[in-house]
Amino acid sequence: MSGPQNHSDAHGADHGEHGASHATLRGYLTGFVLAAILTAIPFWLVMADVLGNATTTAIVIMAFAAVQIVVHMIYFLHMNSRSEGGWTMMALIFTIVIVAIALSGSLWVMYHLNSNMMPMAPGDHPM
Repeated sequence: MSGPQNHSDAHGADHGEHGASHATLRGYLTGFVLAAILTAIPFWLVMADVLGNATTTAIVIMAFAAVQIVVHMIYFLHMNSRSEGGWTMMALIFTIVIVAIALSGSLWVMYHLNSNMMPMAPGDHPM
């Protein structure tokens, strides 16, 4: 029996050969509480108009969204640099690149559509 063996720690958690993190109730509850807080704060910022400036509010909400993505990846997707021989980190980098291309392309298209469209007179609405 010289094959790969799984090792358990003092708490009975099985860590396997690759050091991949395993789900625990405490981990899921921590992730849930963090995700709920990271959702409630931006909601409160918008509903109470705390910052007063729409641009500042949007930037703060995007920062909270980025932190929430990290929380989801760590606590729910169990992504770290040790699991799966580093392939999850490569998948994360690939995902970030694709999302950045999609977001920047969408913003570029919307900006140019907005600036290049002909203005409509109030009575020119199609029937």
